[in-house]
Amino acid sequence: METTHRVFVGDSRELSGVDDASVELVVTSPPYPMIEMWDDLFTRLDPAIGDALEAGDGRAAFEAMHAQLDRVWDELERVLVDGGIACINIGDATRSVDDSFRVYANHARILEAFESRGFDPLPDILWRKPANSAAKFMGSGMIPPNAYVTLEHEYVLVFRKGGESRSFEPGADRRYEAAYFWEERNRWFSDVWTDVQGELQALEGADLRDRSAAYPLEIPYRLICMYSAYGDTVLDPFWGTGTTTLAAMCAGRNSVGSELESSFLEMFDDRVADVPALSRSVGRTRLERHREFVTRRREEGNDFDYRATHYETPVVTKMERDIRLREVTNVDAFGVDATDATEDTECGYRADHTPLSLE
Repeated sequence: METTHRVFVGDSRELSGVDDASVELVVTSPPYPMIEMWDDLFTRLDPAIGDALEAGDGRAAFEAMHAQLDRVWDELERVLVDGGIACINIGDATRSVDDSFRVYANHARILEAFESRGFDPLPDILWRKPANSAAKFMGSGMIPPNAYVTLEHEYVLVFRKGGESRSFEPGADRRYEAAYFWEERNRWFSDVWTDVQGELQALEGADLRDRSAAYPLEIPYRLICMYSAYGDTVLDPFWGTGTTTLAAMCAGRNSVGSELESSFLEMFDDRVADVPALSRSVGRTRLERHREFVTRRREEGNDFDYRATHYETPVVTKMERDIRLREVTNVDAFGVDATDATEDTECGYRADHTPLSLE
């Protein structure tokens, strides 16, 4: 099996390299409005944002930042297939503007934006991230009533385009082979994830670190396994360090990304060599966790009615029998070399996959 992974250098408000209805899943984490590290980016997109911040008008700046994201959501509506899923990782922001401290509810504004475009909201996910400080509050210390709780969670907002789920031909191999284990379903489809930790990205140079807000690999990997099948294409319009593409490679899906900063593509080139080992590790970890679950379940006196077709292990349900995990054996680049990438150019990678080896 071969998957393709394209990355465009350009503005995701105009995804000119992505055809209409060509994407089955979106997994992305956009710049968070009213988080100070993104002020310069938003101001470059619309100078009125910088003017509003300078004038102390936080509400106007917040809305103007989201107006720029709205243009990306318009593009997602165009490129997603009917029944396709969009997963948006977003955090709210707390900030003092003109001596007034408040929370800016990014998740609520994005929820409103997608509903206004005809997307159906599905149950969202909260994942807890490590606190940035040992201090668990802001404000007046130990004295009530003017302290504020810290934000230690982010949202994965989930939307479906159109009113109906995607349909597949009966018994579609690419769907059943992409099944997840019963215990994975119970963990992944919980609305609160407490077992995913934030991840420090190994980026060269302080400037790149300042412009990156990459989320842990396990978040896009889970979402890709949850909401897509083999052969599907995953889009990340805020590509950044390429975490979604890495997850798509490991999950055996195609991907496409859009990124303003060509320097991130150069850095990603250095990570591609590790993809075969990474994909093998991810697959073997899933199998090992399942076998640990089997042992615990049997120790509790529960037996299994089914066995996996491709692995020497029992499974709980009939739908799990044909699970077939994939690993990457080789990745080749095509298109423009990452070191030569400029605006409106495309870099790409082809990944060869085989069924996960247990040797």
